[in-house]
This record gives sequence, C-alpha cells and structure tokens, in this order.
Amino acid sequence: MNVIELLVLAAIWGASFLFMRVAAPALGPIPLIALRVTIAALVLAPVLRSATARNEFRSKAWPLFVVGVTNSAVPFCLLAYSTLYVNAGVDSILNATTPLWAALIAAVGFRGSMRLVQGVGMLLGLAGVVVLAWDVLIGGGSTIPLAIGAALLATLFYGFAVNYSKRHLAGVNPFVVAFGSQVSASIVLVPLALFFWPKHSVAPSTWACVAALGVACTGFAYVLFFRLIERVGAAYAASVTFLIPIFGMIWGAVFLGEAITSVMFAGCAIVLFGTALASGKLGWRLSRSA
Repeated sequence: MNVIELLVLAAIWGASFLFMRVAAPALGPIPLIALRVTIAALVLAPVLRSATARNEFRSKAWPLFVVGVTNSAVPFCLLAYSTLYVNAGVDSILNATTPLWAALIAAVGFRGSMRLVQGVGMLLGLAGVVVLAWDVLIGGGSTIPLAIGAALLATLFYGFAVNYSKRHLAGVNPFVVAFGSQVSASIVLVPLALFFWPKHSVAPSTWACVAALGVACTGFAYVLFFRLIERVGAAYAASVTFLIPIFGMIWGAVFLGEAITSVMFAGCAIVLFGTALASGKLGWRLSRSA
C-alpha cells in the first residue's frame, strides 16, 4: 500500500510540471501560482478544526511564513517561469536536484557534516545538470539559460526550506505546516497576482489545469506525502523525489508530444545518482552492503 501511494504521489507531482507548462503561458507564473497555493490552502483548511492545530498555527506563525515563502511562493513561481521555455520533462529532472542543495545547505549554513561520498555526489549531480542543460541549449535561444537557472534557484530555495523546517518546525503537526505554508504563500502572492493578472480571456482547459494544480498536485498531494511520513518516515517519503522525473518525462511525452532524448536519459541518470549520493541515501545502502 505504501509503495502504491508513493507511486501515485510521484505521478501527481510529475504531472504538476505538465499543468504548469500548459497554464503558465496563459495566466503568467505569478497569477497561476497564487491560484495554486490559495486553492491548496482551502483544501487543507479543515486541519484547523482541531484546537491543538490552531494553537500550533498561531505559535509558529513566523516559521510557517518563512517556509511558505521559501518552499512554495518563490520556488513555485520560478518553476512556473521555467516551464515557459523548457519542457516539462527537463523541469522535473532539474527539480530532482533538491536533495543535493539540501545537503549542501545543511553542511554550509546549518553546521551539518558532509562525507566525501556526499561531495562526490554533488559534483556528479551538477555534472548531470550540465549534460542536460547542454542538450537543451543546443536548440534553444537566449531565454533557455535563464529558465534553467530559475529551476535550479527554485531547488536551492527548497533545500533551504528543508533545513529551516527541521530546525524551527520540528514536532509540529505536518498538516499544520502544509496549511500554514500555503496560506502564507497566498498572502504574499495574491496582491502580486492582481497586479499581473492577464487582460485576455482564459480558456476552460487552462482553468482545469489550475484546479488540478491546486487540488490534486498541492492539496491532495500534501495529504498523501504527510501520511507517508507518519506511516513509514520522512526518508521513505522523500524518495519520491527520485521518481518524479520519470513521470514528468512520461506525461510531457504523452500529452504534449515532448521528445525524450538519449541525452535527457543520461542527464537524468547522472542527476539522480549524484543526488542519491549527496543526500546520503545511496551511501547508506553501500555502507550497509559493505
């Protein structure tokens, strides 16, 4: 059952890049993400029925705001911008570098330790990004490097948010964290969305993608993710990061006709292998085998 839920979660989050790829050109990155986080907050709002949850929400208002900005508002907008210029499959692969940055930030900014194997993993992960970027740059224009940079900056924010949450939100009900972060992100983005709101009419298919992003890819996905954390632990749940690119490439190919090249496969494999080393997952397995 846990494996099935993990695969469903990876498929849903992989589809988020497809929905952003379709909706971002019509709405613009900021209005799209403002709608996404606001819908997700409404989906997660029932958590506040509990008095304990309300007290946690009030007592942790500032850390929840920081996580909302660094784990949702800013990276979601950066990834939505990136999907304007690179395909969904490439974006999902770049997103998989999140554990790599989380390990680096833990070592540099949060006084964590780093082993040699993790350093090697980071170099491999960056090499995979270079391989992937080179393939994309060959057929792209001047905006492609900015799009790739935006996606990598988004994962850097994710990496910070992971470490910040561990330090300032440890022990807090994960559903309170999910709701609080989405509410905080909506507070930041809704005023900006009103300023950048498109003047043209928006097609029904775009609104369908917005609904899917908010309800399924954020609200429902958070419920699945945190339920997995409760059942089998954070390390198991976080392994979804390594499955998302598979579905991201599949959905992009099936629904948008995006090409899956051999270089994409190579870049994806190098990124995932390096990230597994950097995050300590593969290194842990190797040490157990030894």
